[in-house]
Amino acid sequence: MKLDLEQIPRIQHITKAQFLKEYVEPQKPVIIERLIEDWQAYKKWDLDYVDKVAGHKTIPLYDDRPVSSDRKFNEAHTRMKMSEYIQLLKKGPTNYRIFLYNLFKESPELQNDFTYPDLGVKFMKKMPMLFFGGMGSKVVMHYDIDLANILHFHFNGEKQCILFPPSESKYLYKIPHALMAHESIDFGNPDFDKWPALKHAKGYIANLKHGETLYMPEGFWHQMTYITPGFSMSIRSVAKKKLNFPKALYNVFVMRHTDNLLRKMMGQKWIDYKNNWAIIRTNKKNGFV
Repeated sequence: MKLDLEQIPRIQHITKAQFLKEYVEPQKPVIIERLIEDWQAYKKWDLDYVDKVAGHKTIPLYDDRPVSSDRKFNEAHTRMKMSEYIQLLKKGPTNYRIFLYNLFKESPELQNDFTYPDLGVKFMKKMPMLFFGGMGSKVVMHYDIDLANILHFHFNGEKQCILFPPSESKYLYKIPHALMAHESIDFGNPDFDKWPALKHAKGYIANLKHGETLYMPEGFWHQMTYITPGFSMSIRSVAKKKLNFPKALYNVFVMRHTDNLLRKMMGQKWIDYKNNWAIIRTNKKNGFV
């Protein structure tokens, strides 16, 4: 038995009116295949180009080790030169990823390679973020802290994207005081005996290739698996739904700092408590007790 996932709809081109009416207003994901073919980034951006432009920069890296009380929310696991990291990606599978990194501040020439699409949504110009991953590396199932509308552009290869709308949170074993599902779940091959509520979750799946754009609506859960080494860029627009904006403020200014404080005070006991409570709460809500 597999997860109940349908293919994310695809379209080659899209108008502003169509994007707003068919996807933003109803909060539905879509892949736009040819949105950025006029960008210089579409022609130029690959690992070699990034190495040439930013190889000398020191970058933060994350791997797949479980969340630990030893580290704060989103604290990096290690650092290395971008050129060293790119060589690591080229050699073969690696778990090291770059996550939520604003390379454009340190290498502003990269900003000349793209423009912000005119799709009727106001994107935050100071927050384009890059994400890199090696073959086989995975990003844990999570949703973004600011509950933003996101355009996610992929470069240099292919990666698999699994999405769930916020309505499915009750089935995903969400960790309390966090933005992620239980780290032990393998969403590529889930054990439904261990995680029975997942059988009820309905989501989306697609492979994103070079130059393709994924629209992720507000608060959508997403898990990415890099089929080949590659990288992506995300731009975001603030949450539009009435309840999501105050939730985003709470996540940024209260939840994150509270979690860091409790990690410091309680150590691993706080992490273990949250992991256990995610299982108990989800199974109880869904009648698996």
